[in-house]
Amino acid sequence: MLPLIKLGTLALKTMSKPIAARLKKEAGRHPKFRNFIINIAQANHRITTTMQRRIYGHATDVEIRPLNEEKAVQNAVDLLGEFFIFSVAVAALIFEVQRSARSEAKKEELRRHEMEQVRLREEAMAREIEELKRKIEELEQLARGRGLAGVFKFKLPLTEQATKSE
Repeated sequence: MLPLIKLGTLALKTMSKPIAARLKKEAGRHPKFRNFIINIAQANHRITTTMQRRIYGHATDVEIRPLNEEKAVQNAVDLLGEFFIFSVAVAALIFEVQRSARSEAKKEELRRHEMEQVRLREEAMAREIEELKRKIEELEQLARGRGLAGVFKFKLPLTEQATKSE
């Protein structure tokens, strides 16, 4: 079962790339969505440019020129495609972690059940040992009181009985 799940996850990741490419293609065609992704691309451009300027020690209070519309659309659909692929990978990872956790929980429950069975068997054996000790003690007391022959109710041979009665 495990190899099939891993293969399914791999297939899903592989299939997500063409789906992401299709999303990229369609995203640039719809006017409202196009304006939305242009705004996202421009914001992303401002953030990354500011971060790069800070990393390299350049001034960050300068005006950042916006991307032209086509470049913004291209950056946005690339970002969208990468986000989709990343989302599929994260979902597959979460699924794998949850499946693994459920499997581990089942194993732990089985170990707990086995330990409980061992404990119950141990308690039963301890009770049986105590019962046997009690019976041995009882037999020893009877043997001391009646003698060994009295405990086992042996009949003495006739000759010995006759000598005892005399």
